[in-house]
Amino acid sequence: MERSLLLSLLCVWALSSLSTALEEATEQCPERILGNERRRVCPKKCQHDKECGSKRQCLCDGQCGLSCVAPGRMCPWPLPPGKNFDVALLSPSPSFSALLEVRCKPGYAMPNGLDATIRRCQSDRQWSGDEPVCTASPGGGLTAEPILVPEVPCSLPDDDNLLSVQGSTAVGSTTQYKCASGYVLVGHSENICHENQTWQYPHPVCRRVFCPPPKEVDHGHLVAVQRAEYEVGDTIYYLCKKTFLLDGPNQVTCLPNGTWSAEPACQARCPIPAQRSRVIVGGAKRWPYDLTDGVVAHGENVTFFCKHPDKLCSFTATEVCVDGQLTPPSCYLDPTWLQFKLFPHRLVSEIEACDPADPQ
Repeated sequence: MERSLLLSLLCVWALSSLSTALEEATEQCPERILGNERRRVCPKKCQHDKECGSKRQCLCDGQCGLSCVAPGRMCPWPLPPGKNFDVALLSPSPSFSALLEVRCKPGYAMPNGLDATIRRCQSDRQWSGDEPVCTASPGGGLTAEPILVPEVPCSLPDDDNLLSVQGSTAVGSTTQYKCASGYVLVGHSENICHENQTWQYPHPVCRRVFCPPPKEVDHGHLVAVQRAEYEVGDTIYYLCKKTFLLDGPNQVTCLPNGTWSAEPACQARCPIPAQRSRVIVGGAKRWPYDLTDGVVAHGENVTFFCKHPDKLCSFTATEVCVDGQLTPPSCYLDPTWLQFKLFPHRLVSEIEACDPADPQ
């Protein structure tokens, strides 16, 4: 008898607790009554996150009550300038449950007599309430304007958290689309809402961007995990074989447009085409055989000495090493072996420099 009484009391307590919890949930989130919120349908009802799948949560969606909502959804922002009112975002971003304030300019008020109202970002990507209308207040010293009946806006794409919308969805307004980083917009980037609440073009979609495998480099190696495609932001590295110089950055990145940030190459060194005359390399006047292997790196400048055709003086001409090719200037003539051995002081690189005013 006592055991039966105890079980009965426990059942009564459990039912009372459940009722209290439901009442608290109801106070925090109203019943699914559409009221004057500007929307056509409500999301699926719920009580717990597990009822909503992996991409949605059980959240309070205004007068729709507890509903399965994708929390990352964004409402149109920034909104176009309004007539006789200003709009200010009260939340860090225009995502689900964000608030904005619509405030009439001085001397104007809304049909309900107030000069301000709050709108909420709903799960259908629309701001709650009707499009604001501010008319001249009685006695405000302004000419009264007719009260406009708000029009039903066009609907926005469902279940696409990668697509953000800027602008208004009201009839006659233009909307701009933008994809999240790493995705490319496929379709029209702008759209217009017609009077029958339909869009001029189908909504665009956001497609993931990939880069193709990077090109192999001659005389070098790629340092990267081999894949059929690479995601935006992935990086790879280049290394050149010995005696070759990397022309370009040693690190490249997959860009949002599906291309690599650069295409480096491994370039060969150049032998100096001078044997019995000094040249200027790296700002120093040196014999070619004093340089390591008698070569210079790709991209390095070499300055040659040329003899004036009419005077016993010299002038300089500079060439650059390009992937193993270094061509001497047309004015340069390498001294003979006899000139080098018998008259070293008269070599073209050792004689006096010409006066800058002398024609060459």
